Amino acid sequence: MLRLPLALAALLLRALRSPLSVLRWSLAHVWPRLRLVLGRSGPGPGPTPTSVNYHFTRRCNYKCGFCFHTAKTSFELPLEEARRGLAMLRAAGMEKINFSGGEPFLTDRGEFVGKLVQFCKQELKLPSVSIVSNGSLIRERWFKNYGEYLDILAISCDSFDEEVNALIGRGQGKKSHVENLQKLRKWCQEYGVAFKLNSVINRFNVEEDMNEQIKALNPVRWKVFQCLLIDGENVGENALREAEKFVISDEDFERFLDRHRDISCIVPESNQKMRFLNCRNGRKEPSKSILDVGVEHAIKFSGFDEEMFLKRGGKYVWSKADMKLEW
Repeated sequence: MLRLPLALAALLLRALRSPLSVLRWSLAHVWPRLRLVLGRSGPGPGPTPTSVNYHFTRRCNYKCGFCFHTAKTSFELPLEEARRGLAMLRAAGMEKINFSGGEPFLTDRGEFVGKLVQFCKQELKLPSVSIVSNGSLIRERWFKNYGEYLDILAISCDSFDEEVNALIGRGQGKKSHVENLQKLRKWCQEYGVAFKLNSVINRFNVEEDMNEQIKALNPVRWKVFQCLLIDGENVGENALREAEKFVISDEDFERFLDRHRDISCIVPESNQKMRFLNCRNGRKEPSKSILDVGVEHAIKFSGFDEEMFLKRGGKYVWSKADMKLEW
């Protein structure tokens, strides 16, 4: 029987069915569920699920050594069940949905996430719909079919040096991750989608100067994360990664930020900011399914910290209708 777990463990709160399932609440990154980033409190007794991260798959075609949402299960919620959970969240006050993984374009060659994007914008009338992807599987055909329904496409890019990308686990053989990044940026411009970048700063890229490349790409936001260890995911017993070798100090992270201080779109996320999402006992523990107990009851187990959510830039201009896209 499918279960819809909701959990704010480390970087998430789950919210769809099956123990390792799909829909989760969160304020950062991780699992194959629909992660919700809880937003501001509404008029009721508890917080409103304003911003939601949905990690609907753990499968990925990359093997990033620091990944903390690894392929520990191949489970993916059926399309109609996913739509049902999203409708419940919308009724509870959701304004923004972000689809992630794993790699969201692996499932049905991007058709699954495309149909969810269209559903959220067309049927649920969400102000903001976004995707986080490594970009390697996205084709122009997808933009032709679904680009009008997508507000933001965030592409993971940890280095502009292909040798460093290979060390990290983002190598594509003879293909260039950087060249593909430029192609995706061009498609975003042509199809009216806001272009965003995400980077995880670690031992292999912490000394890199990315100023020239970031300014040339001109993303609407550049999210910069400090490499984070999550027990059971990228460190410890039963983990599928050994991320200790990627870890940097807080001082190293601050030096990287200082080197890029002139980039106005940078949004830093240190481990200090991310820790408030941590699961109980340092692990991700799901709450009861929102399909079983409802959104309001499940939120009570989220551990949501509104002050930190706002400090880390959780609320921003996230609908392309309200953006001035300058290419």
